[in-house]
Amino acid sequence: MAQEDSSIRTLTVDIGGSGIKVLVLDEAGKALTERSRVETPQPPKPDAVIDAIAQLASGQGEFHRVSVGFPGVVRGGVTQTAVNLDPDWVGFDLATMLSERLDKSVRVANDADVQGLGAISGKGVELVITLGTGFGSALFLDGKLVPNLEMGHHEFRKGETYEQQLGRAALDKAGEKKWNNRLEKAIASLEHLFNYDCLYIGGGEAKKVILQLPANVKVVPNVSGLLGGIALWHD
Repeated sequence: MAQEDSSIRTLTVDIGGSGIKVLVLDEAGKALTERSRVETPQPPKPDAVIDAIAQLASGQGEFHRVSVGFPGVVRGGVTQTAVNLDPDWVGFDLATMLSERLDKSVRVANDADVQGLGAISGKGVELVITLGTGFGSALFLDGKLVPNLEMGHHEFRKGETYEQQLGRAALDKAGEKKWNNRLEKAIASLEHLFNYDCLYIGGGEAKKVILQLPANVKVVPNVSGLLGGIALWHD
């Protein structure tokens, strides 16, 4: 007997530079389990990260397929860049290797793309930035993703990139007040660059945003990086 769509459970995985999180969603994208998290293994090599995902997955109950948000460029399930993880990720077929480990179909996308899919309205020009270990970005036009933006490694100010000025190391070094001042400048710069209708700010460090945001800029919960995983199966 064919399985009802409503019963399909999706394990969503968010791989970060400091933590790996998982959650199971129903077909509508609603959470069915409590989010669980482990520290990202050090060094964060592919086998160690896959082991961590498998360990987390074993505590989440039944699921039928897997969505993964990965901090780098992803093409066809293969990770092309991984600035905040390990060089072994370059050219690594994460979708295939994780599928073999979990015995489930796996789809992989950039983590900021997944965060955006969990946050956007689907109308107009919408930009997503994620503030965590690094600086992620995703651009959507009427809900359609513009792939492989990777803006974090573009020059922002004082000869440094967005990631160098706004990543976790910069926050730790500069302190919250100075980091927020930089973020305010970044928001102004991005508005002129993209003329977006809405900017969404996510990621683990979004909770440190204390500046007064413009009306078209919103902080979104970090769980969006998991909730967006359901959208990888909308086809």
